This record gives sequence, structure tokens and C-alpha cells, in this order.
Amino acid sequence: MGEDTFAFAAGKVTLQRLALELGLSTATVSLALRDSPVVAEATRLKVQEVARARGYVANRGAASLRTARTNIVGVGLHDIINPSFTELLAAMEDALSAAGKTILLGVGQEDVARQTRILGTLAEYRPDALIVSPALGTEIEDLRALGNSGVPIVQVTREVEGAGFDFAGSDDVTGVALAVSHLVELGHTRIAMIGGFEAASTGRRRHAGYMAGLARHGLPYDPALWAPGRGTREQGRVLLEQLLALDEPPTAAVCFNDLCAFGALMGIQAAGLVTGTDFSIVGYDDIAEASMWHPALTTVFTQIPEYGAAAARLALARIADPQRPVERILTTPRLVVRASTGPMKPVRRRPA
Repeated sequence: MGEDTFAFAAGKVTLQRLALELGLSTATVSLALRDSPVVAEATRLKVQEVARARGYVANRGAASLRTARTNIVGVGLHDIINPSFTELLAAMEDALSAAGKTILLGVGQEDVARQTRILGTLAEYRPDALIVSPALGTEIEDLRALGNSGVPIVQVTREVEGAGFDFAGSDDVTGVALAVSHLVELGHTRIAMIGGFEAASTGRRRHAGYMAGLARHGLPYDPALWAPGRGTREQGRVLLEQLLALDEPPTAAVCFNDLCAFGALMGIQAAGLVTGTDFSIVGYDDIAEASMWHPALTTVFTQIPEYGAAAARLALARIADPQRPVERILTTPRLVVRASTGPMKPVRRRPA
């Protein structure tokens, strides 16, 4: 039997049948369909034209049995609504596509049971590797059970510490500490943190960065100024309003991500305050939308495209050498100062 099997409306056609019609060898047809430069351009174009006319598609299952590779990489993300994950996915797809890999995507939506089903389904396609951003509450055993099936696993953005898998993400402790330092340098001493959960590695590390930033400048940690929650616009606005209602409200806040910051900006406006004058906000990620807000958002650029590409490279390296040492790649974030931050001024209280 030929290297691939093809199907069209009248039934199935093998490479032999296609080769017979074209008067070529099955090897030549196979190479032409793969756009190999070994085959003359005119022949490649003719083979590909006939292939399209027949309306067939390659049966990759037969080939994968022989090569032990499907050229598929499964990607399981805990979220896809946040544009940061769109940027992450695009970076991974670019890098994997250049290596001849195709992505299959599943979204866990912060539900471990759903994530388990989705990753299990992706594994049924015999991917060469899985890249995972774990849902809240994911345990080591959840990932190791998947890894025991022989599929290489790379964690991205978030990780389950101690699971023993490669990881690519941003140095969140350093990133949030940068944001705090920026606000302190502007004279702010009552600095809040909006969003994030201790149940996720990103939440723990960004909160640790917030605490480290305060400690670096000799500021006490006030638990009342940490407002945990999901990284959404809705939560950002609600949590900002709660902070403003404190007896001693903050004059500035670092947000878990840019979406949270956008919501906080809306909350500042709703309270009759002026962003950057009455209250300062710093986001986190620097998604494309951040520079287009009014006022433009000061934020921390976490280098999502860079660590997305790094996750893809880790997956490719693990596919090539399953026994290689576990590797962690952390990109170095940098502060991007825009109009949403300014020197400290007292918060104007709303009338009682």
C-alpha cells in the first residue's frame, strides 16, 4: 500500500491509483503532494492540481503509525476570552507551524473536570506533545496521569509546581514589583492590588511581587488593600469600587492583568475621579488594547509572544529528546509607562 491513503466523493483512492492516472510513481506523487523540491515544479503543480480536483484528503493516521509522529501538538488553555491568550496562541502557532506542526485547541474554562476531559480527548489524537496552561485547582496527579501516557507536556503561563514538566512564562514576581516601585516613585504609599487568586501560580507569584515591591520600599502590607478576584473587566470595576469605599482608600493600584485594569479604569470614571490625577492604575501583560484606552494604560509588558514561542520550542525539543533535562524559561518583564499613572494626590471622597 502507498504512503498515504486519500478519499474522494466516489470512494477511496490510493496513491497507486493517483500515480496510475498521472503516469508517475507513488513516491513521486507523495513527494509532490508534500511540495518537495526534489520533484520538478511543473510535475508538482500537476499532481497538486489533480489532487484538488479529486477532492481527497490525506489519511494521516496510516502515516503516523509508521513514523510514530502525527505532527499535531495539543494546546489546552484555561481561558481564551482574555486577549492575552489569543496573543499567546498566535505565538505558539507561528513557531509550531514553522516546524510543520498543527495545533488542536481545547479550553478548560477554569474547570478541572472539563480540563481532564478535554486533555484526554486531545491525547486520543496521539499528539506529539501537549502544551497546557492549567485550570485553577489542577493537581500534580492530574498532569502526571496524562504524562504517564507518554505524551510530552509543557506548561505555559501557569504551572503546577513540582509536576516535573517544562515551563515557559514571565517572571511575575519581578513584573509586579516593578509596577509597585513605579507607583512608590510617584509618591503613592496606599497601593492596592486588584485581582488574582492564590490557587493559581500566576496569582501567587504576582501577589508575592506586590508584597516584595512594598517591602523593598519599606511600606507595610495591609491585607485590606488586596482585593482578590478573577481577572475580568467586571471584577476590576467591582473591586475598585470596594477599595474606594474603605475608610482609608488607596490612591493607586496594581492589577492582576490588563482586563482587570480596564474595569478599574471604568470604576474610577464612575466614581467621578480622574485617572492619573486622582487615582493611578497599572495593568499587567500589555495586550494590544492597553495603548488604545483613554487614558492609555500604564502596564507591565510580560513578553507574551516571546514566552509563547519559547513554549513551542520546549515542546519541539521534548519531542526530539524525551530524556532531556526539564527546562524553565522565564521572560523578563518591563514597565511601559503611559497616562494612567501620575503623582499622588488625595482621593476625593464622594458625598455621604
